[in-house]
Amino acid sequence: MFTGLIEEVGTLQHITKQGEALVLTIKAKKVLEDVRVGDSIAVNGVCLTAIRHDASSVAMDVMPETFRKTTLSRLAPGEKVNLERAMLPTTRFGGHIVQGHVDGTGTIRRRGAVDNAVYFTIEPQDPTLFRYIIGKGSIAIDGISLTVVDRTETTFRVSIIPHTLAETVLQHKGPGDEVNLETDIVGKYVEHLLAWTGGGAPGRDAEKRGGGLSEIFFKEHGFM
Repeated sequence: MFTGLIEEVGTLQHITKQGEALVLTIKAKKVLEDVRVGDSIAVNGVCLTAIRHDASSVAMDVMPETFRKTTLSRLAPGEKVNLERAMLPTTRFGGHIVQGHVDGTGTIRRRGAVDNAVYFTIEPQDPTLFRYIIGKGSIAIDGISLTVVDRTETTFRVSIIPHTLAETVLQHKGPGDEVNLETDIVGKYVEHLLAWTGGGAPGRDAEKRGGGLSEIFFKEHGFM
């Protein structure tokens, strides 16, 4: 699990491609301080596993599913990427719950500034993601924990302070560029529970009824 607070911007050194599988070798410094093979590192918001490393770089596998669902397949050597190590139990939780499981990509449609705020207007490639995108809710863009300012039927907007802009890859991005999107996990679990109709391990009342969380359930348990 990650917080969405980017630790450093690394540089993609090398890409090895075989079909829809990739190995990314990234030059970094801070995330290498205590790295071990098997550790999780978020690259532009995508949770990847370190498979080897040396004093100045780390290599990570990209599977076909990740290849298809994220922007990693479009990276080129020399590009900058956001990096964050998995959080520790003692880490300050300053962002929101970010899994590194990208829901899809979006395209930046507009970028503009008002005083010290820089606004990005983004159009998700998959419009069904809007069921999880709400005003003042959390969203991760290229792994950055941000707040949704507002939304329309086709786009949403986020506001970024100068420090975040300067310390992440968004400083290099503008209209036409693609970004990885991960919506807030809380909404996904609520949606799943409300639609639950059973089918799990036997013996639990809710699963026997197969009714999930419904009006009948709430009435039976005294909530209505």
